[in-house]
Amino acid sequence: MARKYLTMDGNEAAAHAAYAYTEVATIYPITPSSVMPEHVDEWATAGRKNIFGDVVHVTEMQSEAGAAGATHGSIVAGAMTSTFTASQGLLLMIPNIYKVAGEGLPAVFNVSARCVATHALNIFGDHSDVYACRQTGAAMLCESSVQEVMDLTPVAYCAAVDGKLPFINFFDGFRTSHEIQKIQVWDYDDLKDMIDLDKVQEFRDKALNPNHPRQMGSAQNPDIFFTTREACNTTYDEMPAIVQKYMDKVNAKLGTDYKLFNYYGAADAEQVIIAMGSVNETIEETVDYLNAQGQKVGLVKVRLYRPFSAEALIEAIPDTVKKISVLDRTKEPGSIGSEGLQVRSGSGIHRQIRSWLQGHHSCTDHRCLQQRGQEEIHHRHR
Repeated sequence: MARKYLTMDGNEAAAHAAYAYTEVATIYPITPSSVMPEHVDEWATAGRKNIFGDVVHVTEMQSEAGAAGATHGSIVAGAMTSTFTASQGLLLMIPNIYKVAGEGLPAVFNVSARCVATHALNIFGDHSDVYACRQTGAAMLCESSVQEVMDLTPVAYCAAVDGKLPFINFFDGFRTSHEIQKIQVWDYDDLKDMIDLDKVQEFRDKALNPNHPRQMGSAQNPDIFFTTREACNTTYDEMPAIVQKYMDKVNAKLGTDYKLFNYYGAADAEQVIIAMGSVNETIEETVDYLNAQGQKVGLVKVRLYRPFSAEALIEAIPDTVKKISVLDRTKEPGSIGSEGLQVRSGSGIHRQIRSWLQGHHSCTDHRCLQQRGQEEIHHRHR
């Protein structure tokens, strides 16, 4: 499929795709995400239509907390809703993200990830803001470049509606959000073709409406609450396959090969890095350089961070790998390996990778692997 080229940064790429699927945008500016809602507001003022043939309704609130509350109110009323934020702004949205996720609503929070201020203000890009949202129940999709932001942002919207979960669609602040590149741009007809309009109608039919009222937001005793929370497990179990389904739709249109985890490097790599975000572009160049010198190295790029699919990660790692290193862009003081990507994701994946390594190499004792210094796995986890 031929697409036209335009020069833009990551924020505009995200806004372009987000606008297509958005009926209501609730906004509040914060660096470095402010450019996204600025574009949405500008296009709405100019009368630009989304894929539903409507102009996006834009509402600026008093803070990010207000924007998140308005997002919740809008999405529960049946409007396809987006918001845009970063850093402390995203943290202010966390209480409402819990509610939106718990109620299975397909809002999308577009985030240009930025450091959360601690001992000092720091506006540059790390993942401390999005990591603070891991436990909210929102799905989390990451892009590594301006082109990927354009290509994969639609996946967040389509999978959110299909899988009945909100998405945090994120990319690195400044490094991607403000990087200007000449990229291929989606046509809105193609974006309309990708989304399941029956699922959109199903979402709207379940919205709060005085013509068919239903109860929401009740208080529950522990037994009922626990049972209900456990009932959502299947939703999260099914989401990785749903995300891959829409990645496959993108691949079919663009000739790309997007997966939950993409591998880059030598087919017989012995050392592999696992990383997420804009650092992947630098690592790719390093992998090319080292492989050209006779080394056997590779990179696993994390795209769907939540729900985390251990099986997809294992599948992406070549059978020949002896050492795995995990790079990260956050600090969690007090945890074990506070710079860890949390690759195990609470699913025992560290044990799965250990078993995988042992299954592919003769030494099966973990201490032996460490002593030999060849078949060891480096991971940091909480």
